[in-house]
Amino acid sequence: MPSLRTTDGVDLHYEDVGEGTPMVFVHEYAGDHRAWEAQLRFFARRYRCIAFAARGYPPSAVPADPASYSQDRATDDIAEVIQKLNLAPAHVVGLSMGGFATLHLGLRYPHLARSLVAAGVGYGASPDKREQFWAETDATIARIRAEGMDKMANIYGHGPTRLIFEQKDPRGFAEFITQLAEHSTEGSALTMQGVQRQRPSLWDLREGFAKMTTPTLVIAGDEDDPTLEASIFLKRTIHSSALLVMPKCGHTMNLEDPDAFNRAVLEFVTHVDAGTWRNRIPASLSGGIIR
Repeated sequence: MPSLRTTDGVDLHYEDVGEGTPMVFVHEYAGDHRAWEAQLRFFARRYRCIAFAARGYPPSAVPADPASYSQDRATDDIAEVIQKLNLAPAHVVGLSMGGFATLHLGLRYPHLARSLVAAGVGYGASPDKREQFWAETDATIARIRAEGMDKMANIYGHGPTRLIFEQKDPRGFAEFITQLAEHSTEGSALTMQGVQRQRPSLWDLREGFAKMTTPTLVIAGDEDDPTLEASIFLKRTIHSSALLVMPKCGHTMNLEDPDAFNRAVLEFVTHVDAGTWRNRIPASLSGGIIR
């Protein structure tokens, strides 16, 4: 299995398929590199596609040191994948935890990204939800350690923003739960503690987002309530961005509605590669309603 070693000595497994302009996929907390299979099969027909397993997610290494897990480290790992595989500049597509890291890549390593897709981003990001998010993550970490991911998968996977996935695609949802149950208990706990819980609020990054010029597509499911407000905030703050809200869709949008997700991302990157992706028209930000 192909892997690369980061500068801090962590081996990251990756899948590499297709030829053409590079496209890197960054998975969510409850997923891994396998969650992008429908995207690899679609985009590898015309792009070179890379999907990697984050640290803490076998077959990538599971460092035991809690200091090995952070938002900055997750962002650095994307950068190292791009640099070590000579992919720059790449289209970068991230979901949830991977979407947060993708946005941070745009802030810290804009030269490595041709475009950014931030899907399902916003859990715990609103200033008025921080305390609730910390309390829920602390409780989840404790339960993961006590019960193990083989048991916690069914509980975590049935969170409120994923129920519509089970309703419309029971087979796909069952596969999602099976893969989640295979995750490392220690890696899952450390990732939630170091990456999820400790990441800054998106609102704290407003100044940096306002300066971003990398083409950005923000995608939200309309039944993924924790991400809706944050997605609108990102659209209003990143002037090189557009917002897509997918109807009757929850958090795991690339699995729930892969065709609609793939087509939306394809249209976006096609515009970027053609040089026809435009920034927000300044006059549209006047604040006026009619004029």
